[in-house]
Formats: sequence, structure tokens, C-alpha cells
Amino acid sequence: MKSQDIRKQFLEFFKSKSHSIVPSAPMVIKDDPTLMFTNAGMNQFKEFFLGNSVPKSNRVTDTQKCLRVSGKHNDLEEVGHDTYHHTMFEMLGNWSFGDYFKEEAINWAWELLTGVYKIDPDNLYVSVFEGSEDRDKLGLDTEALQLWKKIVPEERIIYGNKKDNFWEMGDQGPCGPCSEIHIDIRSEEEKAKVPGRDLVNMDHPQVVEIWNLVFMQYNRKANGELEELPAKHIDTGMGFERLCMVLQNKKSNYDTDVFTPLIAEIEKITGQAYGRSEDSNVAMRVIADHVRAVAFSIADGQLPSNTGAGYVIRRILRRAIRYGFTFLNTKEPFIYKLVALLSKQMGATFQELKSQQSLMENVIREEEASFLRTLDQGLVLLENLMKASEDRKISGDKAFELYDTFGFPIDLTALILREKGFTLDEKGFEAELKKQKDRSRAATQVTAGDWNEINQVEADAFVGYDQLEAEVKIAKFRKVESKKKGEMFQVVLNKTPFYPEGGGQVGDRGIIMSSDGEVIDIIDTRKENNLIVHFTKELPKNTASDFKAIVNKTERAKTASNHTATHLLHQALREILGNHVEQKGSMVQSGYLRFDFSHFSKVTSEELEKVEKFVNARIREQIGLEEQRNISFQEALDQGAIALFGEKYGDSVRAIRFGESMELCGGTHVPNTADIWYFKITGESAVASGIRRIEAITGEAAMHYFENQTEILDEIKSGLKNSKDPVKAINTLQEENAALKKQVEGLLKDKAKNLKSEFRQEIKNINGVNYLAKKVDLDAAGIKDLSFQLGEELDDLFLLFGTEQNGKALLSCFISKELVQQRDLNAGQIVRELGKFIQGGGGGQPFFATAGGKKPEGLNEALQKGESFIK
Repeated sequence: MKSQDIRKQFLEFFKSKSHSIVPSAPMVIKDDPTLMFTNAGMNQFKEFFLGNSVPKSNRVTDTQKCLRVSGKHNDLEEVGHDTYHHTMFEMLGNWSFGDYFKEEAINWAWELLTGVYKIDPDNLYVSVFEGSEDRDKLGLDTEALQLWKKIVPEERIIYGNKKDNFWEMGDQGPCGPCSEIHIDIRSEEEKAKVPGRDLVNMDHPQVVEIWNLVFMQYNRKANGELEELPAKHIDTGMGFERLCMVLQNKKSNYDTDVFTPLIAEIEKITGQAYGRSEDSNVAMRVIADHVRAVAFSIADGQLPSNTGAGYVIRRILRRAIRYGFTFLNTKEPFIYKLVALLSKQMGATFQELKSQQSLMENVIREEEASFLRTLDQGLVLLENLMKASEDRKISGDKAFELYDTFGFPIDLTALILREKGFTLDEKGFEAELKKQKDRSRAATQVTAGDWNEINQVEADAFVGYDQLEAEVKIAKFRKVESKKKGEMFQVVLNKTPFYPEGGGQVGDRGIIMSSDGEVIDIIDTRKENNLIVHFTKELPKNTASDFKAIVNKTERAKTASNHTATHLLHQALREILGNHVEQKGSMVQSGYLRFDFSHFSKVTSEELEKVEKFVNARIREQIGLEEQRNISFQEALDQGAIALFGEKYGDSVRAIRFGESMELCGGTHVPNTADIWYFKITGESAVASGIRRIEAITGEAAMHYFENQTEILDEIKSGLKNSKDPVKAINTLQEENAALKKQVEGLLKDKAKNLKSEFRQEIKNINGVNYLAKKVDLDAAGIKDLSFQLGEELDDLFLLFGTEQNGKALLSCFISKELVQQRDLNAGQIVRELGKFIQGGGGGQPFFATAGGKKPEGLNEALQKGESFIK
């Protein structure tokens, strides 16, 4: 069976069992602070399990794209070394929200595997939760056991412990026992030697878990206690790639048609054959796996970066580049070339791969080129560390600096050191890495108490589109603590006018005022698993009181102005640059707006001027807001609304129209474009390859901008003695300055010529080297010019010059190329060493380098030490 047919059969089977087929959610998560990425099929359904929303259907099925790079299920550094773990993978699942429970889940799983997919039952083992003796005091899952006994012989039922057979969403929340289904695909000879049941959960590559049936029947409270859930749920997950391995009679996921086309393309590009050596095999598996994770993440709107989720994506991609660089001898970008094949292979199921193909290729190619430059730089730095080492051992802190500061992979460091006969202090490196992880974990760690529930949250809880004040009650609250923000409280109201952060727009601030006049500041508003959560530093004395919720009207108006401007800006960019422009991110707050979009080149000043004029023309037209709430997603698209990739849209959406601009958007907007007053672009820059960013201001901020510009102009005119034509006066000054600069350069060249003949007399021969170390009164360019002139006239020359300019010190070192080669001298290393005396540093080439520092009084000592390098 082809992989596409395997996926289709799964979904059709559960459709026949009255399940609704739902699309995969984006892999990048935006409204759950506990997760960066979707790491399990249940993530998009958390709001249903938590009781925050009511699903349209109580039975659903899907294939969910997931990303796992750490934790008990997977470790990034192991992917590629075995045959069945991945970073990005598909999870096939069926779900029941308070509908069917264990009997149906178990029977249907067995029917699909053995009846539809025709898997031999003699190759399958099942597990049930054996109970636990810890504080939970949970007993054996007798219900699941009895159900399985009707299906399989008892010797094929395994009793699993809490680690393997009790699934939890996190430290808190819904959880429950589970039944895993394992398959043994070993040869008959191997099965005769060791029974499959003895290898279950023992990390055997051919005895693997294929499907996990989770029976959610408890809720884990903040204090660790379990309580029964009022509604029981089913949450199952089957690894698509493993299922393909089984049904295609392979021993490795990488031998299925999910991966073989990618590996064949890697062979073609690199000229290497899969199967030639274990190192190249691992490298190809790593690259085939990682390009999927990176491409899907970019398509969902997450670009590689140095922080958060972006850092995870960059780390995955760099690992793939590193394996190609080390084991496939790839010194040029090539992974981006796999994107077209991936798009062709999976684009029918995941449309975003087709629509975002160009972006994925551009971003990956640029990241590859950048990291290959980093690898080249790291190789030089590592070479210098080895040269400086006296005991042929590299310390853990030096290796960590290479890894942390310069991005040089530790496994590559270890490999090169072994090849050169050096050792690495691996324990020291691990200690430094642990310190960093502990600091990072401590900075982001949040502990939350249980919710104290007082009232019900209303069905349509958000009323902030129509009113900025509302009579409300507190529905529930809890305390949260973090090292970064200290103790805070999260408050959920029965209804609220406060807009929660989302769609690039910041959350509202304001107050809630009790009936007896107590005022509590709302310092932020966010959405978490479909709950609108208000953040406060303190709780009201009487949480059961009646309250008035009041949004900060001034801040909301400014934010709405900026948000509306992003819609008009998007329209302008598509009109002026082309319809290839797509929004790739935004930040909308009261002070300014930031808008990221796809475009292949820098936006010229002429194009920016046209964009600005286009937006301001729409403002002058005084276009009124047309809003459609609860319109069907497809109807909105049919009307021409723009939907953003990477966003999760429901069946019912909100469409915002200002004239010809129409977008799906949940943010707040001005009633009329005239309320924006004016739109002014303040910056344009690159975010990544193929992604540009525009920053702009509107309204009051624009007015302050023009006032400031007027003040600056007045100061300029005053400095020019109130010239009637300041532009002409400045041009005249620049011309005069250029002429004077030319005169100074001529004088310095003459001075250097005079110094050259003077210095030739001072050069002395030390150990066969023509040596001079001296303080000079020249700028950096003059010193370089003088050094190279002397170098052309004299052989075996070693020059060390120091100068002081504007309170700063500068050291320059020139070494004849023959000395560099014959005596293993390096000007870059020398200035770095001598830079310590002037409290600075620098570098350059082996024959010429410079160092700058903030301690000019150290120049004399640095110059005196120069002689030691040739003695």
C-alpha cells in the first residue's frame, strides 16, 4: 500500500464510524503558553478536554502534523541513528469527547489493524495499565483488561507501569490510563529465539509501539491529586510513518515511500549512495527527516531565529547541514533543493507546502549559506584553540563558548579533536550546558494553582467589539508564579470587553471595579485554550462581588488604528509590489505597528513612498468598516477575503472589510479609516530571506513624529544661520568637507612618506627578522598604507605600530608572507594576545591584523612585548 492510501483508509474507516474528518492544526502553536509546537494529536482539542469549549462533533478523526525534539518520546540527537524516531511526524487519531469510551476504542482499533489493514494478529501485543502503589493508589485497569481478553490470548496482554501506560497532558489537567498496541516485525527465526512480549518497550527497532489508546477519565489537580472527570474522553494516536513501515513490509521507517524519494534525491544531489557506510546513512536519514520538520514549520509561519520556537527550527536545520557537511562532503547549500520534491509528495494532503514552496526554499537556502559560513569560522577558531593548547586537551568551557557564542556544534568539535589526536573535556562541557539550561528553565518556569470556580463563563464571552465597559462577575481565578514576573493572578470573567492577545495585536489593559469601589488593574489579557484570561497583581477582597470591567479606551483606540492600518498596508503592498505578497507576521500595539511580508527584494524608497501614499489615500476616503461575524469560512473566501497561513480557522469566522481590503481577522478596528488620521512608515528591513518588515505609526504617534521633525529642521536652519535654502547650504558644506578631507589625506600620505624613510633607519635585525615596534601619529588607513609600502621594500619584515585617536588605542601588526609560512607567525593571533594590554581585542589575516582598545596607556607595554614573538 502506498502511504497516501494508508492515510486515506484510516480516515475513511473512522468516517464510517460516524467521525467527522477535521484538518490538521498548524504545527506552530499560538494560543497555548505551555507549548511551542503541536507535539501530539490531542493539542488542538485541549479546549474540549478542559471543558472550555463545546465541540461541533463529539467524534472526530484526523492526521496531525507533530514536532517533537525533546522529552521522553524523542531526543533530537538520536533522530537518524535509529529507524523509527522522527522530529516531524504525522499522528493518525480518533477522538471521542464524552461520547464512546474504552469498548469502542479497543474494538475499532483491532478491527482496523487486523480486518482492514490485514495485519497478522500473531504479531501484535497489547498492554494495559497495571495500577500504581504511589500516592494515586490507582488499581489495575480491569475494564480494558476484560475487553482485550475477548480479543487476544492472555499471553499477548502485557501489564504496563505508570511510565508506559498512564498518559498525562502535563503537570495538571486531564489524564488517564492507556492501552498500547505493539507490533513485532522480526523474522521467524528471531521470534523463535526471544518472545516478542519480552522486547516490548525495550527500544527494539523491530518491536515497536504502533498505536496508543488513551482513556481520559481523571483530572490532575495542582496539588497532584486526581479527581474523576465528569465526562470521559478517548484520545488515540498512531504513528503514520511506523504504520507505513509495517504495511509496506519494511524494517525501517526510512525504507518506506514516505522517505525513499527524499533519500534518492539526496543521493542524486550529493553523489553518495545510501547504504555505502553507516555515517552517510545516518546523515541522509537526518537530512530527510529534518527537512520535513523545517519546511512544515516555515509553511506554518515559524521562521528560524535565535529565540523560542525559531531557535528550535534553526537548531534542527543546522543539525541537518552539519551532517551533510561532515559525512556527505557538502560545502554549498543543497537542502533547500529537497523542498520541491517534498511539496510534490505531500502537497495534496498539506496544501501549505505547495503555496509556500518558494518561501521555504528561500529561507532554507539562506540559513544553509549562513551556517556554512559559521562552520568555516568555527573551524578556524577550533584550530586556534588546538594551537594554544599545551596538553592536547580542550576544556569544557572553551568548547561551550564555541558552541554557545559561535554556534559550532559540539559533536563536530569532538569529531575533529579525535581526528587530530586531542581530547575534549566532555564533562566540563555538559556542566556548562546544564548551567545554561537551568538558567533558561528557571527564567521561564511557571507554576499555576487550581482554578477556583465561582460562576459559569457565558457562551459568547467576548463583548469587546461592541462595548468597552461591561457589568461582569468573576467566573474563576487562580494564582500563578514565575521567576520572571513573580506572583500574579489569572482571572476569567463570565463575559469581558477586554481583547485577548492574538493575531499580532496585544491584549487590552484597564481595570475591574467592584460595586463597593475597589479597583483592580488588568495589566494584560491573553487567550489560553479558548479561555480569555486577565492578568492582575492582586485579587479583589470579595471575588464574589459584582464588577464593572473597563478597557483603557485611549490605548484601545490607538491599537485599533494601528491594526486597521496593517490591513490597508497589506492591500497597498499587494497593489504596488504584486499579489505574491503575503502577511508573515505582525505586531500591533498602541505605539506602533510592525508588518512582516513575503517579498524577494528590498522595497525601494520610491515603492515605500507609493505604499505610504496609497494608505493615506484610503484614510482620506473615509472608508467605513464593514464587519461580518459568524460567516462560514468558505463563504468568506468566496467573497475574496484573505486568510493567513499558519492560522487555525474554525468553520465560522469574522471578516473585516475596508473598501477593497477584506481579511479574516479577530482584532479590533476603527469604525472609519479617517480615525487613523495619518500613516507614516518609519522603517523597512529584512527579517529573513524572502521576508521583509515594515514599521509604521499612525494617529497621535504620527503627529508627534512630524512635530519632532519640525524641531529638528528648525535646529538645522538655526545652525545654518537661518539659510533660506537649508538643503543647498548642507550640500555646500558637504562639498567643502569632502575637499578638506582630500587635503588631509594628501597631507597624511606625505607624512607617511617622510616617516617611511625615517623608520627604515630604525628597523633592527633580530634572529634574522627585520623588526620595528613603534608609536606613530597616523590614522588606521595611514598605518596600513605605510606598513605595506615598507613590506614591498624589505623582506622578512615584522612591524608593530601603536597609535592613539579620540581616547582609544589601536595596534597594527604586519608580517611578511614568507615569515608567516616559515616561522608559523600569525598577525591575527598576535594582536589578540597584545590586545589584552589595551583592554581590547581584534583580529585579521595572518600577515596583517589590527586590535582596538579603550586603554591607550597600555600601548607602550604592548609594543615592548612584541619582540617576544620573534625571540
